[in-house]
Amino acid sequence: MLCFHAYVCLLSLTLPLSLWSTAECVLGKPHRLWLQPLIQSHFQSGSLPSGFLWGVASSAFPTEGSWDADGKGESVWDRFTHRSSIDGARVDTADVASDSYVQWKEDVKSVQYLGVNFYAFSLSWARIFPDGNATSEPNHAGVEHYLRLIRKLKELGVEPVVTLHHWDLPQTLQERFGGWLNPNMADIFAEYAAFCFRTFGGDVQYWLTLHNPFLLAIQGYGTGAHAPGVTGEPADPFIAAHNLIRAHAKAWHIYDKQFRAHQHGQVSITLGSQWVEPFHGHATSANVELCQKSMEAVIGWFAEPIHGSGDYPASLKASNRGVIPEFSLEERIWVKGTADFFSLAFGPETMRVVKGLAWFGQKVTPDLRSVLVWIQQEYDDPRVLVAESGWFSNASVGVDDTVAIYVLKTFIMQVLQAISIDSVKVFGYAAWSLVDGFEWNHGYTIRKGLFYIDFSQPQRRRLPKTSAHFYRQIILSINDTQNINGQFPCDFQFGVADSILQVHLHPFSPQFIDRHLYRWNYSGDGALKPVTGIVLHTRPAQCTDFLYIQHHVILVKATAASHYRFALDWSQLVPSGDLSSVDPEKLRFYRCVLSEIRRMGIQPVVTLYHPNYSSPTLGLPDPLYANGGWRNDSTLEAFIKYAVFCYREFGALVPTWITINEPNRLMETYGGTTEDRRTAARHLLLAHAKAWHIYDARFRQKHRGMVSFALHADWVEPTNPFLESHKSAAQHFLFFELGRFLDPFIGGGDSDIQEGNVRSLIGFTDDEREELKAALDFIALNHFTTRLVSPLHPQSPQNPNPQNQDHGCSLGRDKTLPSSKMEQAVVPWGLRRMLGWMKNRYGNGIPIIITASGIDDQAAYDDQLRQSYIRNYLQEALKAYELDGVNLKGFYVWKLQDRHDPQFGLFKSADHDSQPKASVNLYRDIIRDRGFPPAVDRGPSCQHKDSSASCGICMQIAENKSLLFFSVCLSVILSFIIINTICVVRKRRRTAQRLCTRHKTTAHLHH
Repeated sequence: MLCFHAYVCLLSLTLPLSLWSTAECVLGKPHRLWLQPLIQSHFQSGSLPSGFLWGVASSAFPTEGSWDADGKGESVWDRFTHRSSIDGARVDTADVASDSYVQWKEDVKSVQYLGVNFYAFSLSWARIFPDGNATSEPNHAGVEHYLRLIRKLKELGVEPVVTLHHWDLPQTLQERFGGWLNPNMADIFAEYAAFCFRTFGGDVQYWLTLHNPFLLAIQGYGTGAHAPGVTGEPADPFIAAHNLIRAHAKAWHIYDKQFRAHQHGQVSITLGSQWVEPFHGHATSANVELCQKSMEAVIGWFAEPIHGSGDYPASLKASNRGVIPEFSLEERIWVKGTADFFSLAFGPETMRVVKGLAWFGQKVTPDLRSVLVWIQQEYDDPRVLVAESGWFSNASVGVDDTVAIYVLKTFIMQVLQAISIDSVKVFGYAAWSLVDGFEWNHGYTIRKGLFYIDFSQPQRRRLPKTSAHFYRQIILSINDTQNINGQFPCDFQFGVADSILQVHLHPFSPQFIDRHLYRWNYSGDGALKPVTGIVLHTRPAQCTDFLYIQHHVILVKATAASHYRFALDWSQLVPSGDLSSVDPEKLRFYRCVLSEIRRMGIQPVVTLYHPNYSSPTLGLPDPLYANGGWRNDSTLEAFIKYAVFCYREFGALVPTWITINEPNRLMETYGGTTEDRRTAARHLLLAHAKAWHIYDARFRQKHRGMVSFALHADWVEPTNPFLESHKSAAQHFLFFELGRFLDPFIGGGDSDIQEGNVRSLIGFTDDEREELKAALDFIALNHFTTRLVSPLHPQSPQNPNPQNQDHGCSLGRDKTLPSSKMEQAVVPWGLRRMLGWMKNRYGNGIPIIITASGIDDQAAYDDQLRQSYIRNYLQEALKAYELDGVNLKGFYVWKLQDRHDPQFGLFKSADHDSQPKASVNLYRDIIRDRGFPPAVDRGPSCQHKDSSASCGICMQIAENKSLLFFSVCLSVILSFIIINTICVVRKRRRTAQRLCTRHKTTAHLHH
């Protein structure tokens, strides 16, 4: 497992209590975000908005270096770092930093490698105007530098997103005016902005006036942790913030009036935020109000005037009366709406500060999705650009930044969820940052870049980290997750899979086998009592006597599955392991199950031995387990006899056999030595091979069935897919899990020793290799999820107690992916990759069947996780069949019914009346359509040979033989009554006719 310790490395900083004073509690807007958590959908793909922009970002001061080259002026951060170095408090400076001013072409190459749509960077105000005065002559070297950069980006099809000011104020303005504490700074900044719009605006469509003014106000003019390092009056942060907002508004109005009409660009301001959860997770009304207040005190401080009402949040004003400036009515109108989109910065800096300020006992979390939804609900659903999104690594981390990959992936997934599920209008995302640099007051002690720089080397070479490779891969493949239309062939096996089908001799119907005659209420007591002295003739026992079977088979039929897989209980059927102990009633039970399944038009797939891990004997007959189980060849011999017995007793009813379920998992239960596990694996595979040969020689010609064994076949991905050691570990693990079990049957008798160390090999004699070869009719795979794998480091924090890990790998789970309660990750594309691996290794000569695939879902009825799982995994199966040409013949959903609480079942447990869950209807629809046909053309229907399935009334009668008997009896009685009535009527007519004739004859004689 990966440990994300970086998430919680947040530094606490102080701030005057006035900002977060709780002396007066002002109710925030009611927010269901804390009362009703966001929908945790299990989507795997979602459509990005048209023209979605992928980007990368950086900032001038941490990267440019050349602090006094080519006429650049001193900035407040130059002075701040130099002064600290002299004082001995800090030894790092950004005098060279990443050397981006000199190596800007290398930065552009790095941007180009990532394949992004835009590059967000900031201008150094002091490089363009050394003294900050935009009415004076600019520094032409600085202007030309940025013109070259912007033009090169445009030439490469990369959109420049330009920030005017990212904290590095010219030192002259700080000395002359007191920096952002002076209201005149708004006009000075507006003049600088106008110059930039005029000079660069023809090639810039997106402008950002300021970057995260919250940190600039708090850290620069409150705590003094940032330049210019002011620690003055409690009101100073609010005054600085007020002037920053006014400066932004002036710049926006200048662009709107003077440049928008012919440059057609957009202007915004980048605001930083955090996310907070309620006190101890208790979402009471009071705690929700405090959470809202926390959001308003950070992002709302700047967003409410610009994107909202034009004024500060009421809670912020109420908590800071006397220190927070006020906007006049005219200023509120003037400030309101001065942003063409919402620009968001979401990174560790804001969270560090906020955690230090969280006086309400709240939990600060890196939940980007919740922040995006909060913005959507709070500010009338604006278009959003995520202009900064990233985390940090320790300075010691080099190009192998595996943790950073999963942090970046987490943020991207949260953005995709906000778009696909919550309908937030995010139109762009920028990973922060392009290269390692000087990280403000942290200096070089942390790294944020996608490209690594060794600051001890003067060349400052850019080396892509594994996170850069990952981000590039994301951008290239983000649209390669679309579903396809298509259908599986008519003979495709849509199945349901179960484990051991327990023998249920009760409830049992005694109808027609009880020899007594009864009379009811003879003595007026309402009792049913036998009549003494009378013995009835009865019929032999029938399968309908097992009421459980009737109920169970009806559930299978309700899924519309063509195949049903279940396992016999070896330990119940043959308790001693010796065929002399066969239980005849249990034998009859299983024969009835098979005959009833076949009668329903469903093909049974029978597993001879399915290990029961909840049983102390693993589902083996007690004497066999006591004798060492699969480590002893006596179990192998007993299994062969058991298999022959089953073939003989059930062979006419079973077209497909699975000898052993998941021998690759079963062998791991033998926790002794590696040799013990290897011996168990050897006996398991030989047991299958011998059983296969017996079926082939003695039963195949008559029954024409197929025989295989089923492997547990989860896919694995390298934890870091850009490290050779991790990729090698993944390939070795697949060999260990699958190759060494299948190679002896398909690959020539034993596994290639070069694919793993000698310990991985099972080891067979020459005769055994010959016996194993080709003893397999199809490949049966049980696939559920995808895991992460990396080389195993003995006694590492990730694996403090390694045991039974003969494969030499460390396994984990990708926590960025949707998962079930049992922590099974939903990774549909892993199935397709697994099938592709099988095809590449073994070709297409032998068919593949997914004999079990499913997920636990705690929902009582609306099992959305399972529905999503079935739909998406079958989509990937269809892609493997249609696009990759995999010889895939079937897919079985695991499993039919829960035993107790909701888990893997398509139906609730019998304790809950076996009610179907929503996934049953979904699966039925997919089976009906044979996949996912186009809506306008569902293709030709398949001609089913099973006529019983086409007669609904017949099926209802067949499901209840007592009803059938009653119907026959009723029909006979009605027929008898009708015939008798007809005869009586005819007799009466003949009698009447004779009397009439006699009367006429007598009358004629008299006449």
